[in-house]
Amino acid sequence: MDLSKKNIINILKKSQNKNFEILNINIFGNEILFDLSTNNPTLQSKKNIENFISNIIKENFEKKLEFKFKFTVPKQEISPNQIKGKPIEGIKNVIAIASGKGGVGKSTVTSNIAISLIKMGFKVGILDADIYGPSIPIMFDVENARPLSVKELDKNKMKPVESYGVKILSIGFFTKPDQAVIWRGPMASKALNQMIFDASWGELDFLLVDLPPGTGDIHLSILQALPVTGSIIVSTPQNIALADARKGIAMFNQKSINVPVLGLIENMSFFIPDELPENKYYIFGKDGAKNLSHDMNVNFLGEVPIVQSIRESSDFGHPASLQQNSKISLTFEKITRNFITELLKRNKELPPSEILKITTMAGCSEIKNK
Repeated sequence: MDLSKKNIINILKKSQNKNFEILNINIFGNEILFDLSTNNPTLQSKKNIENFISNIIKENFEKKLEFKFKFTVPKQEISPNQIKGKPIEGIKNVIAIASGKGGVGKSTVTSNIAISLIKMGFKVGILDADIYGPSIPIMFDVENARPLSVKELDKNKMKPVESYGVKILSIGFFTKPDQAVIWRGPMASKALNQMIFDASWGELDFLLVDLPPGTGDIHLSILQALPVTGSIIVSTPQNIALADARKGIAMFNQKSINVPVLGLIENMSFFIPDELPENKYYIFGKDGAKNLSHDMNVNFLGEVPIVQSIRESSDFGHPASLQQNSKISLTFEKITRNFITELLKRNKELPPSEILKITTMAGCSEIKNK
């Protein structure tokens, strides 16, 4: 078979792969340039398409070939029925951190990502939206703090509590430690709206929203109130947790919501005892979240091992990422950098969020608006 544009198009059409559309093909000797369109701009999805095309072409042509790919993401029109919140002046990116199942360490991951971002030079806030089980105040050692009232444009607003440079608002600041929050959906939504719009957040590069487990009323309230830039899903490798994480991904991917899932983080991935540093024990299963990310075309941002100091740091209100150059702080820093990389791609390729520019200087990052 001759190496021609027509033959290549015919071969690829027979494959019935609907993840891409061929816009153009150019052949220069042994080099083939593909101009493709895809609705999934994630790095993993693009890599899968590249491997798929390369393998099919190699099977049908005996020549040694080189491939180059250019991807175009079609502009997405926002449906009039799509759930979208209104922006808050000064907040550049709103990141929802979710989990399908409770107890997978979502708040622990949120607090450590926040600290990693602070160490990189960003301005960060956390909205603890877990109305019925707020834990962020404990993790930042401010459970006894109370937000102050400040005057802003002739209006009284809540000043977030600040700890380790992170601005925090949580329902935990307004309840006693032994007081249960017994609210119906509308009441919880009203409280969240007050913490979002009646707060003096100031200038933030990132507002991390620590969502409750599941896919319910609180999640919809947040999506209706805020223009969420992207979401992160946290799960353990256990099958039960993965089943719920799958539902969490599906929620953000719904047409009426359409919030990009920036990636999946696997918490409690494995355990390495100090006395046996060569041994690795997969207590909750091996590579569960990594395999789920592949199945659902979601980026895998990294894995967090089971380490006693993470639990101790959270209990004592001193996130593990504050440790200088420890294995755990470096792990969270790597995960955070992976998340930022995906966020930059999302802001470049999908409307309507602000595009960011990161300049790395002496190990720290600086965020600028384009």
